[in-house]
Amino acid sequence: MTRMRLRLTVALPLILLTATATGCGDAGTDPRSDGVRPTREAEGFCPLPEDDRPAPTPCVTEDWNARLKENHAYREPMPITAEQKAEAAPRAKALAAALAELADTGTTEDALRAAAAEAIGMTPEQIEVLGTGFAPLRKVKVGGGEGRVCVNGAVDGSGHADAEVVGRSADGACLPLTGH
Repeated sequence: MTRMRLRLTVALPLILLTATATGCGDAGTDPRSDGVRPTREAEGFCPLPEDDRPAPTPCVTEDWNARLKENHAYREPMPITAEQKAEAAPRAKALAAALAELADTGTTEDALRAAAAEAIGMTPEQIEVLGTGFAPLRKVKVGGGEGRVCVNGAVDGSGHADAEVVGRSADGACLPLTGH
């Protein structure tokens, strides 16, 4: 019986690892994805504009700014349709009004999350918050959404509140990420 347990002890982690590795998600089923599968790896550097030799497809550009833009593409919002934007516009208007009211009175982070959630029809746990100026409410961003559509709002340093409808970033966030 101990041999059987030893075999199970060794085999079970391998079976679980295999099941986990083969069960990876499909880009077509992720609500944040546009359904396009990743392309193959780059095969080499792109030739300079003055060079007339054919470029490998895909290729890695030697232009530093273009490479930096590619490296930070995960931060860019995904495109959304005009219909999606119009459908979420009333929630953006409600969020801007809630933020304007809180900017005048000040608040706590929990109360800010609750007010933003109520304005856009979500739960407070689904609301993203960036900033720490709650009393008075200044230099704070909030956002949340479903699928590819996000409703983001902000209060600037002078207390002016605004909100907009944007696409979710490729990494799944509503609010723009900062740092590296």
